[in-house]
Amino acid sequence: MKNLDRKPFLKFTEAQRHPGNFRPAFDAFFAPGAHVNVVHPFNEVAGGLGLHDHVIAPLAAAFDGLFRRDDIVMAGEFDGQDWISATGYFVGRFSRDWLGIRATGELAYLRFGEFHRMQDGKAVESYIFFDIPELMLAAGQWPIPDSPGKTRGFTGMIQGPASHDGILTTPQDPAEGAKSYHMVTEMLAGLATENEAWRPYWHDNMVWYGPGAFGSFVGIESFASFQVPFEATFEGWSGGTAGNGMTAHFTRYGEGNYVCSGGWPSLTGVQVKPFLGQSASGKRVFMRVCDWWRREDDLLVENWVFVDVPHVLLQLGYDLFAEIAEQAA
Repeated sequence: MKNLDRKPFLKFTEAQRHPGNFRPAFDAFFAPGAHVNVVHPFNEVAGGLGLHDHVIAPLAAAFDGLFRRDDIVMAGEFDGQDWISATGYFVGRFSRDWLGIRATGELAYLRFGEFHRMQDGKAVESYIFFDIPELMLAAGQWPIPDSPGKTRGFTGMIQGPASHDGILTTPQDPAEGAKSYHMVTEMLAGLATENEAWRPYWHDNMVWYGPGAFGSFVGIESFASFQVPFEATFEGWSGGTAGNGMTAHFTRYGEGNYVCSGGWPSLTGVQVKPFLGQSASGKRVFMRVCDWWRREDDLLVENWVFVDVPHVLLQLGYDLFAEIAEQAA
């Protein structure tokens, strides 16, 4: 694998570390005609400037002093293509309403995850995740009381790696990246199995940082109290590596002790039990999902997860943004 030049991406993120006009950084980083996908309600936007003008600029108008802080940055190769990814938070004072979410007037955090396929120093294909339900929970405006697990889980701000080494600005040992990648790939193959074949890959005190609507859990038994009921909610689980013709990963790679993965959509299954307040529908749903994992020695210890929950709910007939607009009226 050739080493990807990370400087364009690091320059792009550095330009967002303090409040200001981010538009020149978006213009410089994205190739003309870049294909950019963002979670619902944005979905596909027109390139990097579309991402800025229709997503980031309105966010900056709502969040006074908006800036970006990254917790993980990593680069790698997938199917012969170069990718770079990051996750962290946009931060500011939530002073004006955004997407129908009422401003709190206080410090607020919006968690993001992003992936960029790079060519000649420019992003040509991107997937941008935001955990909008997590922001709504923090603002006291999330309208759905239940979680897919047995307990609600933790719903507050999610930390970066406990090891404080997630910003990989230089290439890591390829052998370590390969080890991490294979461990995660084998673990994922054990999900949704009767014998819970995923368990041996995790430290007993692992932390699963889930989407706000799902909750976060510490310890393998607490995670199982979420994962097992969640799996049972959908029948015929199938993921991005299954070759099912319905889902696919846009990327998955390891670097050092870290692995990332994403699909648009990544998972599919038929809803056979209630889910986030929606009765069993018998509908097939598709989930846009991305993850970052951290390995210590021979076990996985931390996992950061995004699911485009508003997009899943929309497929089940629940329009989150129409619902909060109606509540505000």
